[in-house]
Amino acid sequence: QVQLVESGGGLVQPGGSLRLSCAASGSIFSIGVMGWYRQAPGKQRELVARITSGGSTNYEESVQGRFTISRDNAKNTMYLQMNSLKPEDTAVYYCNAFIARGTSGYEKYWGQGTQVTVSS
Repeated sequence: QVQLVESGGGLVQPGGSLRLSCAASGSIFSIGVMGWYRQAPGKQRELVARITSGGSTNYEESVQGRFTISRDNAKNTMYLQMNSLKPEDTAVYYCNAFIARGTSGYEKYWGQGTQVTVSS
């Protein structure tokens, strides 16, 4: 059994910051690419940022320069530092990871989501 648990969401004023965490636990052999997605009401889930096991990153254009994705491989944890938050960043944020439980290959896992609300 593998679980991804997000934390760190909440209510913040425009221009503020939040740091999201995603911790993977369970029977884990290896973790490949990890990513943050978000889904706003009435919209499709979209990729925000992702990071490889080697630390290579890419970002959705609207968050470039404001958000930073990172990971601690020793702790099986990924982070998303969100600065200069805007109301349009309001969404449920989900973490995603490709995890191998053994040598049979990687499977995709999702966390349960954490709400981020940017409002004055």
